[in-house]
Amino acid sequence: MTGQVFDAHCHIIDPRFPLVANDGYLPPTFTVDDYLAQAAPLGVSSGAVVSGSFQVFDQGYLLDALARLGPGFVGVTQLPASVTDDELQHLDRHGVRALRFNLKRGGSEQLDKLEPFAKRVHELLGWHAELYVDSRDLHALEARLLRLPEVSIDHLGLSREGLPTVLRLAERGVRVKACGFGRVDFPVGPALQALYAANPHALMFGTDLPSTRAPRPFRADDLTMIEDELGEDGAQMVLWGNARDFYRL
Repeated sequence: MTGQVFDAHCHIIDPRFPLVANDGYLPPTFTVDDYLAQAAPLGVSSGAVVSGSFQVFDQGYLLDALARLGPGFVGVTQLPASVTDDELQHLDRHGVRALRFNLKRGGSEQLDKLEPFAKRVHELLGWHAELYVDSRDLHALEARLLRLPEVSIDHLGLSREGLPTVLRLAERGVRVKACGFGRVDFPVGPALQALYAANPHALMFGTDLPSTRAPRPFRADDLTMIEDELGEDGAQMVLWGNARDFYRL
């Protein structure tokens, strides 16, 4: 594998900052140093740190991680809809670029706030929305998502049953994270090919490190699979260019 890699989906878990058990689960520590030890050998030089359900609305860990990782990294955070414009602008100045709705595990704002909140942060700062959602639930949300200015879906949508909806959304400009390959219930290679054919700008690679609660954690060959399935030009878009454009870097 050659060239630079943008990791569009990673987590930092630093116990110096608040952690809240999610369904009784607290993740093991995974610091910036732990992340870099695994990511740097893969060619990762840029990426997006994503808030997990167990971090709820804490911003301290994220701002600390972004400061340590440097200007090539951005943040994807969870916030209550009551957040002020001043607070949003403060986060933007420190590298936060997206708002996450964790519909699968919770810890984020509720679904009924999705459309107005996502539109608000986009109008104010150009942030997009990111959804952790089982694609089996996407059909009911499809029209709502297409009304959003910019949105992405985590982990290829997770479920075979919802993959046709993910493909339709990709055709209409929704981004899809090529990460969490050990979380999905379908063959990854054909799904990558179908999504790339639907929209070559849709897919964005992520390590999903440290793969909390994944049935099978990230492996380095998850990254090389992308080049095997999409060829060198497709891999360059998925591993670097698409995410750099989406996160405005």
